[in-house]
Amino acid sequence: MFRRHLTGKRTATVWRSLGPFWGEEYTVHLPLDFQQLAFYVLDEDTVGHDDIIGKISLSREAITADPRGIDSWINLSRVDPDAEVQGEICLSVQMLEDGRGRCLRCHVLQARDLAPRDISGTSDPFARVFWGSQSLETSTIKKTRFPHWDEVLELREMPGAPSPLRVELWDWDMVGKNDFLGMVEFSPKTLQQKPPNGWFRLLPFPRAEEDSGRNLGALRVKVRLIEDRVLPSQCYQPLVELLMESVLGPAEEDTASPLALLEELTLGDCRQDLATKLVKLFLGRGLAGPFLDYLTRREVARTMDPNTLFRSNSLASKSMEQFMKLVGMPYLHEVLKPMISRVFEEKKYMELDPCKMDLGRTRRISFKGAPSEEQMRETSLGLLTGYLGPIVDAIVGSVGRCPPAMRLAFKQLHRRVKERFPKPEHQDVKYLAISGFLFLRFFAPAILTPKLFDLRDQHADPQTSRSLLLLAKAVQSIGNLGQQLGQGKELWMAPLHPFLLQSVSRVRDFLDRLVDVDGDEEAGVPARALFPPSAIVREGYLLKRKEEPAGLATRFAFKKRYVWLSGETLSFSKSPEWQTRHSIPVSHIRAVERVDEGAFQLPHVMQVVTQDGAGALHTTYLQCKNVNELNQWLSALRKASAPNPDKLATCHPGAFRSARWTCCLQAERSAAGCSRTHSAVTLGDWSDPLDPDAEAQTVYRQLLLGRDQLRLKLLEDSNMDTALEADTGACPEVLARQRAAAARLLEVLADLDRAHEEFQQQEREKVALGPLGP
Repeated sequence: MFRRHLTGKRTATVWRSLGPFWGEEYTVHLPLDFQQLAFYVLDEDTVGHDDIIGKISLSREAITADPRGIDSWINLSRVDPDAEVQGEICLSVQMLEDGRGRCLRCHVLQARDLAPRDISGTSDPFARVFWGSQSLETSTIKKTRFPHWDEVLELREMPGAPSPLRVELWDWDMVGKNDFLGMVEFSPKTLQQKPPNGWFRLLPFPRAEEDSGRNLGALRVKVRLIEDRVLPSQCYQPLVELLMESVLGPAEEDTASPLALLEELTLGDCRQDLATKLVKLFLGRGLAGPFLDYLTRREVARTMDPNTLFRSNSLASKSMEQFMKLVGMPYLHEVLKPMISRVFEEKKYMELDPCKMDLGRTRRISFKGAPSEEQMRETSLGLLTGYLGPIVDAIVGSVGRCPPAMRLAFKQLHRRVKERFPKPEHQDVKYLAISGFLFLRFFAPAILTPKLFDLRDQHADPQTSRSLLLLAKAVQSIGNLGQQLGQGKELWMAPLHPFLLQSVSRVRDFLDRLVDVDGDEEAGVPARALFPPSAIVREGYLLKRKEEPAGLATRFAFKKRYVWLSGETLSFSKSPEWQTRHSIPVSHIRAVERVDEGAFQLPHVMQVVTQDGAGALHTTYLQCKNVNELNQWLSALRKASAPNPDKLATCHPGAFRSARWTCCLQAERSAAGCSRTHSAVTLGDWSDPLDPDAEAQTVYRQLLLGRDQLRLKLLEDSNMDTALEADTGACPEVLARQRAAAARLLEVLADLDRAHEEFQQQEREKVALGPLGP
């Protein structure tokens, strides 16, 4: 797993392996002033705390040295507890002079997000202030990671050279030595010219360079830092309106719209991220259908050979792929999860390739002789068709369960391709266009790597992985409508061809029924959720506790309940069959956050904060079995509640017990939260909630990269029209519209540049004043 300091996101556990492979990608949201990113490798222990094997630390400078980031093997180093610090401290320092000389007054106000050093998941922090040979300590505040001291310590200057000020934070222990929590230090020059006033990030003790730790092994990581500042929504409104106009305009203006220019300016390696952001942006406006139809029109218009349609990684292909992942994940789970689970559980050996067959395998697990190659092929063929049959049955029988938004997108795609290639010899193109997305870019990849689609918690072992590969190849061949059977190097798949050809006619009928759907998306109506309201997004047993005090001991106040999450409600009952359910409307959710282990002396607890009609806040606590299940529920709940208004900016990571909050020790239940809330999720790009400002910021950054190209090609010299017409085949009217669109884009970029400069200046002024005021 990896963490920023001692908090972060966790990969899957790879069991009993000396060379584990994860292959997982995560987005970690870091503060703008972060200096170091740490990756920890741990040995998961089902009883007690996990054992730390080693870590690697990457500085901000190392990550940003190459724009492409880091992609290499890095040796693990040993973990020194004194170097594992996190959190911030709030100080106000004054330098005073009187008849006895100079005096330093250090007002130690509070700290936040300190590292948990005790088994309870909290600490007992106190501060120690050093100035020259003088030192003083604050009081100790028990069981918290968010202490409030509000104590003033005064130290007299002693004779000699000016001394720096050092403030250390420690966790007090009754038995044994105290644990180091972090420190800050200020030079004599800083004390004299600009005394500290505000929040300061805690740092580890300075020490010699750590050993390479070669005996601990190495970790291969790929890290890229994307740093951005997201402005208020109104700043992006002109840019968003330009993009919306592009998809709502007449088809004859497709090639001269601002969105067309954006597509032309985007390089291949940036299309994936841009496609994800654009799909989310249009999905949030209820215009995903028109957006995909716009890209489809452009794609089919410039495709001469129908065999190459949507085969490249164009913006149209990437956008449809991301759209399916955004709206179709519950549908994918419903169709594939039963058979994927069966493959994992049964662990049958299947192989058709004679070069990979292990004929001695059967002999090792039975007293019979080794089978022949033909016998192994027949056995494997029976097993493969035994799995493929239910998979195909589930797919072709899933028309009614496919999300309406996906069916409408496929209907538009079907119509555009049929209009572009109407000849009888091209009658399969309209099917291949849809199956190329649904089978080749959705079902087959999910079968091949179910962990990446949240179909399984762990990666497959080598034997199961090979079985999944054979199944994915078969599904891919069905998606190609059998057109490439018998071609290429994999002729050993021939025994499976009769089954695949029988499935092709069923798939054609399935695709006809899939696009036979009435209705259309209403332009301009925001999508309230990423899935149908009635669809069950996630379900399973959790331990549930209300915020009200319980008469039983804390850990027994949690009751086992079966939980359902849909687009409309979060429901609870004693069992799946229980008729009586208690529900919370998803629209009432205001925050979904983790809870400190020390709040209930229990791990893997999250809180769902809701607001009733009277405006009162209520908290429901839910405990998961492990950290991976916790991440999955956090992701699903945040995704479902993403469109909700009035989200909370802060919350309490602890619980209100014994007349105070366990996190910050405030005595009022209604006290403002002591920790910021989070909207990011943890299960990959398609699980992220809609964030229109962040999405518009990504589009702005992409346009900045092509600003010079816009100016050069379309604005600098109107006499270039003849050359441009010869190069592109565009008529003067189209070139004029392109130039007008480019001018509007450049004007919007200039406005956003000014907004960024103003916002940055405001931030600098806030930092200069400090959080305590002038």
